[in-house]
Amino acid sequence: MIPPITYDGRHLLADLYGCPVLDDVALIDAALRGAADSAGATVIGLHLHHFGEGQGVTGVALLAESHMSIHTWPEHGYAAVDIFLCGARHDPAAALHVLCRYLSPARISQNLVRRGDVSELAREADGQKLER
Repeated sequence: MIPPITYDGRHLLADLYGCPVLDDVALIDAALRGAADSAGATVIGLHLHHFGEGQGVTGVALLAESHMSIHTWPEHGYAAVDIFLCGARHDPAAALHVLCRYLSPARISQNLVRRGDVSELAREADGQKLER
């Protein structure tokens, strides 16, 4: 009997449209920190770059559990967000919910990708032959 597939990481990709404020570095900082906290993640470091007055912000939060990133285009009201969290107790959907509270998008498109089939790794460790 083959055990069920289990994944260690979830990578949530989200496009946020119709965001009214995307050039405020302090807002983006607070949004990323709040998102990490709500997901139960630990921020190891956070780096933001503001491209200038009225222009976008790019930010990366390095987490003990993986990472979050955001790239904003205020001229289009658009933000691209990646939330990659490892471990079942960390919730990328909770992180996205908090980001949306800060950024107030009119519309969201999202895709969840499961990363790291750890059940396959366990079978390999047990010496079971895997079909490729």
